[in-house]
Amino acid sequence: MKQKIAITALSSVAALGHEPEQIWKRYLDDQSAITLETIGEQTVPVARIPLETRQQIEALQQSHPQYRNLDPSVLFAIFASRAAVRQAEWQEDEVFGINIGSSRGATQLFEQYHQEFLETGKSATLASPTTTLGNIATWVAQDLKSKGPEISHSITCSTALHALLNGIVWLESGRCNKFLVGGSEAPLTPFTMAQMQALKIYSKLRQAQCESQSELVEDYFCRALDFEKQKNTMVLGEGASMACLELGTTPKALAYIEGIGYATEMLTHSLSISSEALCFQESMKGALQNTTPDTIDAIVMHAPGTLKGDMAEYKAIQHIFGENLPLLTTNKWKLGHTFGASGMLSVELAVFMLRYNHFVPVPYIDSPKQNRPLRKILVNAVGFGGNAVSVLLSV
Repeated sequence: MKQKIAITALSSVAALGHEPEQIWKRYLDDQSAITLETIGEQTVPVARIPLETRQQIEALQQSHPQYRNLDPSVLFAIFASRAAVRQAEWQEDEVFGINIGSSRGATQLFEQYHQEFLETGKSATLASPTTTLGNIATWVAQDLKSKGPEISHSITCSTALHALLNGIVWLESGRCNKFLVGGSEAPLTPFTMAQMQALKIYSKLRQAQCESQSELVEDYFCRALDFEKQKNTMVLGEGASMACLELGTTPKALAYIEGIGYATEMLTHSLSISSEALCFQESMKGALQNTTPDTIDAIVMHAPGTLKGDMAEYKAIQHIFGENLPLLTTNKWKLGHTFGASGMLSVELAVFMLRYNHFVPVPYIDSPKQNRPLRKILVNAVGFGGNAVSVLLSV
């Protein structure tokens, strides 16, 4: 990278709520935010935005006639973006770019409109404009009265970190001094759930947990980073997370982006990366280009809770770091896999740990104790297609 990029604000809305202090407090306990919920005709574990936060998003939706027809993924993005820009103290007359992506876009509205079409043979007037992927960045730009470029994209589960990469390139080009980047996802719908179950990666731990209350309390629906698990345990979550990026150093910085790496590997299987995650090996090398591995204090792994996905990333980390591994963690056991938003939620966790100098472990695995200050943390994300991104953060 030509120079440091400052993260001057971070905001999220997900299963841990939306207030930064409350989110950090939730990270410090060992309880997951994943609960059982009936979606369609099935009772499944999911990570839903809490009621209090949801009520505020519903108030946002009712605040403007045009917002009433928007998908939750767009509303989540507007809600989180407002908070991020307010925290960064950006003004309406400033020129800043926006890149907000989503793996699947307007999932709820798309399923709703398609069901109406199957029943009536006709499409609703707003079906097309409200379900295009570009809706997210466009509506956020409208809401914030942005004057800069607006970009939406889908690069599966690494979408938010690809948005961060795009923001950095725009900043380094000199065409923008500030960029809002992130991802948003609202995947808790019957058809999306059925797709994940068809892949045989969704958690079935609910079946055992429903048999007795003691098991429900003691176990976790998602066992991301547990290398002894015998089954896939991915659980879907909903949410959005945004970061404000500014070029150079500033007293407002929450953290700095020191390195970025990205790679796409040739897949031998349409559903999974290679057994040693070659894409992660290359993306981590790129992010560490000017940094020695032994200075990395922790890694926030993508670790979706699947057998192959967790292990492949772990092997890639072993390949790069050898026997002296950094501290390893993930947040998907706590707030589920939020697809396109997940990478920025991992960045948020990393920034929290850097700011508070406190490592957040996964409670059901044995983790080494933190024995030195947290100064540099690596964040990983990857999705279908083998498109990995790694971002090196520092204080």
